Amino acid sequence: MMADHYLSVLRGERSVDPVVLLAPLSGVTDLHMRRIAQGAGASAVVSEMVAAAEFARGSEEARLRAEGSGIAPHIVQLAGCAPEPMAEAARIAAANGADVIDVNMGCPAKIVTGIASGSALMRDLDHAARLLGAVREAVSIPVTVKMRLGWDHHGLNAAELARRAQALGLNAVTVHGRTRQQFYKGSADWDAIRPVVAAVSIPVIANGDVKDLSSARACLAASGAAGIMVGRAAVGRPWLVGALAAGLARRPVPTLSRSARAGLAAAHYAGLIALYGAAMGVRHARKHLAAYADAAGGLDAAERTRLLTTTDPEVADRLLRAAFEAAPAIAEAA
Repeated sequence: MMADHYLSVLRGERSVDPVVLLAPLSGVTDLHMRRIAQGAGASAVVSEMVAAAEFARGSEEARLRAEGSGIAPHIVQLAGCAPEPMAEAARIAAANGADVIDVNMGCPAKIVTGIASGSALMRDLDHAARLLGAVREAVSIPVTVKMRLGWDHHGLNAAELARRAQALGLNAVTVHGRTRQQFYKGSADWDAIRPVVAAVSIPVIANGDVKDLSSARACLAASGAAGIMVGRAAVGRPWLVGALAAGLARRPVPTLSRSARAGLAAAHYAGLIALYGAAMGVRHARKHLAAYADAAGGLDAAERTRLLTTTDPEVADRLLRAAFEAAPAIAEAA
């Protein structure tokens, strides 16, 4: 049902309920986090950023980032600076079951912008359009693009990039309400997304600083967007995305018990061990363990340190469950 809702929005069908997506977060939104968010009611979830050239070359790391088993719709976000590798990566992703290709033109990280990828593409819209056109021509599935307001406040060109994307046949755009030069400093400017909404007829998704139902409603009101994308606020509580979707649709917000949240967090940890192997899985999981522990608030400093430093999956599992079981309260979406 949620998958049908999101895909119908991409097809241009009118929707009363806003869509709420889990944002792509490099090194964070792994397969298991996405499964939890989807199972909790997210409209859709997006893969980690996948380096198109590496994926096209058959990199195992890139393949794992793009993995979407059990996810529907399966959205793969690709990043790159050249049309040919982007097109080839899109073809491979579609052949492997992707339902949507999202093009990254918003990542502000220096390691990405330094190779003329991510938000650096907003400095040359002609080249950005060539890249989008190559991906659009390569696949028959929907193609979307995620961007920022612009490279800096002297070049707020998100509306123009969105117009070009629409002219090329893309199905939706997502706009983070900051420039690249802001990184994640200050506050997202949701009002600045409204001109992008006005510039195109395809759906626009607003992103940045949505952390609860109140901010979700304020973001939609300020931007006029068709939906929101939630990133950092969902780390440690991936069920938040579905809770916001329910709240914005005026459906009852699901309540998860401490033990249910503990079980999901433990399943996430176990899934990472299974996906990457014990040694790499433990390292990959630490950022999630820290986020879950901090969101739950049920561990003292010594227990938290032990959770993040142990290499014994059984010890980590026990402490992770204890973090939720001892939590003083359960924070809801509202």
